[in-house]
Amino acid sequence: MKVPTALIGCHVGRTAFDYQVRLSFSALDPDEGYRVDAELVIETPFLLGDRDGEWHELDPGAGSSLAPALDLFGRTVTAVEIRGKGALHLTFDDGGQLHVGPHPQYESWDLTGTGVEPITVGPSGETDWQLP
Repeated sequence: MKVPTALIGCHVGRTAFDYQVRLSFSALDPDEGYRVDAELVIETPFLLGDRDGEWHELDPGAGSSLAPALDLFGRTVTAVEIRGKGALHLTFDDGGQLHVGPHPQYESWDLTGTGVEPITVGPSGETDWQLP
């Protein structure tokens, strides 16, 4: 699977919460419209590092404890990494970070949309990650 480096330069245009956390990413190409219009769905607990370096363990469906994730709105992705068997690690322009590791029993995250290769990290993660 390819590492979704197309997310670099995209901004978070929407955050949504229910039993999942959803982040919408977009980036415009001045000549062609949307270069990227993608959604990241997080289905398992994840870590969010704020601009002050404090880490928060967040759990989708946990209500108001997800408030730190609201700070991702309007942020721009500056780095994308896939670690180990599918741990997604994003860095943002304010120094914040998001880390979603694979879960032993459930799908942990899913990325779909225009300008990105669809990715679903299933139970226990995936192998064969490569740069585009």
